[in-house]
Amino acid sequence: MQDDEKKSRKRNLIIILIIAVLLLVAGGTAAYFAVKGAAEQTRRNTLSLAQDYIDGGEYQRALDLLDTLLIKNASDPDARALRVRVLELLKQAGNGSVKTSSSKDGSDSEQISSALKEVSKAVETVAKVASQTKAPPAQDAAAAKAEEERRKAAEAEKAKAEAAAAAAAEKKAAEEAEAARKKAEAEELAKKSKELQDKLRLINDMIAQGRSAIQKKDYTGAQQVFSDALSRIPEGENRFQSQKLAEVADAYYEGFTKDRDGAEGQQALKDAIRYARDSIKADPSQAMPHFTLGKINSDLKQWDNAVTELKEANRLDPKNYLYSFELGKAYFNARKFAEARQAFETTTALKNDFEPAWYNLGGTLRVLGKPDEALQAYRKAIALKPDYALAYREIGRILTQKGDNKGAVDAFSMALKYTPDDVASLRELGAVQSAMGNNEAAEQSFAKALVINGKDPQTNYNMAIVKLALNKAGEALAYAKRAVEGAESNAIYQYTLGQALEATNDTDGAITAYIKAATLDKKYIKPRINLGAIYLAGGFPDKALDYLLEAYSVDPKSFEVNNNLGSAYARKELWDKSIEHYEKALLVEPKNGIAKINLARAYVGAGKLDKARDTYIELLKLEPNNWDGLFELGKTYASLGDSANAKQRLSDLIKRNPSYERRAEAEKILAGL
Repeated sequence: MQDDEKKSRKRNLIIILIIAVLLLVAGGTAAYFAVKGAAEQTRRNTLSLAQDYIDGGEYQRALDLLDTLLIKNASDPDARALRVRVLELLKQAGNGSVKTSSSKDGSDSEQISSALKEVSKAVETVAKVASQTKAPPAQDAAAAKAEEERRKAAEAEKAKAEAAAAAAAEKKAAEEAEAARKKAEAEELAKKSKELQDKLRLINDMIAQGRSAIQKKDYTGAQQVFSDALSRIPEGENRFQSQKLAEVADAYYEGFTKDRDGAEGQQALKDAIRYARDSIKADPSQAMPHFTLGKINSDLKQWDNAVTELKEANRLDPKNYLYSFELGKAYFNARKFAEARQAFETTTALKNDFEPAWYNLGGTLRVLGKPDEALQAYRKAIALKPDYALAYREIGRILTQKGDNKGAVDAFSMALKYTPDDVASLRELGAVQSAMGNNEAAEQSFAKALVINGKDPQTNYNMAIVKLALNKAGEALAYAKRAVEGAESNAIYQYTLGQALEATNDTDGAITAYIKAATLDKKYIKPRINLGAIYLAGGFPDKALDYLLEAYSVDPKSFEVNNNLGSAYARKELWDKSIEHYEKALLVEPKNGIAKINLARAYVGAGKLDKARDTYIELLKLEPNNWDGLFELGKTYASLGDSANAKQRLSDLIKRNPSYERRAEAEKILAGL
């Protein structure tokens, strides 16, 4: 019976391993290298934008920005100081002592009063959050921190990859939009007098000269040229003035994008905002300055403000597909996915051959739970851009979820054809290959991924699983340790480390790892199952029961839990409990031979020989060459006094398997019949 328990335990471990391999596909979102100091730079940019809103009299917008900072850090001194200042200005505005800039719909006392109420609510919310926040236990805090880092890294890599893939197409789109704008301006210019045309052309050339200076990072020269050009605009040419101010704003925005962290880049950001606002004041019908402000807010991750500006740009110029495209991205990041879908569909209707719009539409449809429609969008992107690696990767992910492993392998392989160093595609290709049972191929895929990023915990974990499947326990242990080193609070990685340690006969180490995994996740049954199996094999059924009953309380329908509980109770000769759990195990897997033979043995132990006989017969129908089952059925017939059937079964056993290890015992029983 001990040998059968070992076989049972081995099969349970194999089942657990297969399930763990299937979990490899769980890491769907990839990660990229986060820029050091990005969070602080975003904070500074937000404060800068808030100050600009204050200077422009847009106090509520400033408060909205400051609230986002204070919710993250209620003690931020700069944000608090600015908030106090805004509140004071709002009070003065309510008393009529300060003139506030008007919004599109105007500003009156009702709006100011409403704004003050909103500010009060926001302050109370921040204070409440700050007072109720409690430091989590060190372990939970570490787990939360690790998970947050993984989430940020995944989001960052996705954003970076998407930006890189779309850069060329978006640049081309921007050039097309700029050409169309210049054409429209030229048509307007052609309608003016010759003298006026000459003046405006000179101004156009000067603006182009200033933009060129910014590209060379000559901000002083650019400012001089811009100032001179703008001063030359004739009276009454408000539309032309607004257009030139918008161009200047856009030029400064380009300067900011090339030097985000430098002092000159920060000043360029402020100048871009200032000139964009001046453009809107000169002619509110211009879309371009709203588009620039929308891009700025998107860069600062102020998604609601970005949506506001980009919606206005779209309203003023509904035929510009770049505007709807950027609006779609802002909606997506604001988690307004239905609106994002509409914006991207508008873009594809305006510009059917703009592949980034199809790609982003695909991502939005995935989030909305429409994988088939997402698949069509991604395939449209690939039809337009055959080397669109990111689209192939997303197709691979969808096909993996749909169970089309072959299609997924083909898609990931295509992604790697065009971006051989894409760790995410390599890792997910390996996961699918492993799920298909092609562990040698999976091993190669993970090895390539680890050459690129040897410390990635997910890939090291994946490799450890594959090495275990290939019976390379020593190598599996090395990768499992690296996975744990990269994410100590990950219960699954700790569990896999336990598997590798157990496979290398380090039982004590395995127990430590399993206990760690169980501690990290109170509802994780796999380490508890393995702890139960280890203690059961070591002759400690009571200790085994402690862990197995914990697992049972989490998942009373688990095959592995019930089968092991059946074995633990059998070791204690508590036959009724043993029978109960073996029967529950067979409800999950009715054709499981190990559970059936164990149930038959429990029936024998309980003295229920008729049920034992019937269970052995069922087993042999499923597994005619189960020699232990055939031998034990013969013994059971003998115990029931059915000599004829006992002789038939035992003689058949010796004839069919003359080298059976328990042949001598079978012959002894036959001799006594």
